[in-house]
Amino acid sequence: MSDPRTPTADRVGELTDRLAAVRERVAEACRAAGRDPSEVGLLAVTKTIPAADVAALVDLGLDAFAENRAQEAASKVDEVRALRPDVSPDWFFVGGLQRNKVRTVLPWVTRIDSVDSTRLARAIDKEVAKARDAGERGGPLPVLVQYSVDGDADRGGVAPEGLVELTDLVTELPGLELAGLMAVAPLGWEPDAAFERIAEAHRETVGRHPGATVLSAGMSGDLESAIGHGSTVVRVGTALVGDRRIASE
Repeated sequence: MSDPRTPTADRVGELTDRLAAVRERVAEACRAAGRDPSEVGLLAVTKTIPAADVAALVDLGLDAFAENRAQEAASKVDEVRALRPDVSPDWFFVGGLQRNKVRTVLPWVTRIDSVDSTRLARAIDKEVAKARDAGERGGPLPVLVQYSVDGDADRGGVAPEGLVELTDLVTELPGLELAGLMAVAPLGWEPDAAFERIAEAHRETVGRHPGATVLSAGMSGDLESAIGHGSTVVRVGTALVGDRRIASE
């Protein structure tokens, strides 16, 4: 019987090939944009895939992983830690986060990339303060404000008219550190048009808050366009790990 904690040789080979292909896409997109590939980070979206696959990706040199479900992520982080106790990858939360789940995320998260409301920002700040008082954190938590180009509330993100208020608030809260913006190209939009607007919003944000240099934009299907418009982080799931969604997703 195979050990569920160890991916098969075929799976490791698949992940190796997929990672090489994604890295080449990023490098080619950077060349086309006249950028250095070192300027663009690769964030592996590992929702619904087993901890063994994450451990295999760690072995292949990846050190940044993204999850979007608080409960699933907490257990997966623990499993990966048990499988690779000598490695400490960074973990990012990229999905919609309920205020009552913030406490579940804080023990393991490196950065929350989906702050999309003043209420959520204040909730995170409150929990960070508790963690610092308990000696569990030593400083503010980096966050990205999730920006919605079209203002579609169903897909998350702060609408354009609320971006300045939210980014200003984040910089005022002692428990948070504004690292930049995260955005998704809206469904039905031409990617270049979407990422041009996203890049403009990011430039304006950096103008107000010079430390907010991160722009997390671009996924499996549109990372080339995002890189061409200045993305500093691409979030890649399907192209990297395949379509391994569980039935309950």
